[in-house]
Amino acid sequence: MVVIVEVRSRASSERGSPLETVGRTKQARLRRGATAWLVAHNLWERVAVRFDVFGVVFPPEGAPELTWVADAFRN
Repeated sequence: MVVIVEVRSRASSERGSPLETVGRTKQARLRRGATAWLVAHNLWERVAVRFDVFGVVFPPEGAPELTWVADAFRN
């Protein structure tokens, strides 16, 4: 299995989660890019593919807040 991971970050969560920035348009771009990569490496139709999204919020104080969504694009 090939796992494609999109990492998004924000300085704070005041304007929402970084995960919310991965909408349909971004998903489509990631799928196109992954398809091109798989074809270029002769892996198209030979491996399973999963898209994960990893969000990081860097608050002014304290440790970063991490969120990982496995298989985020599953329909």
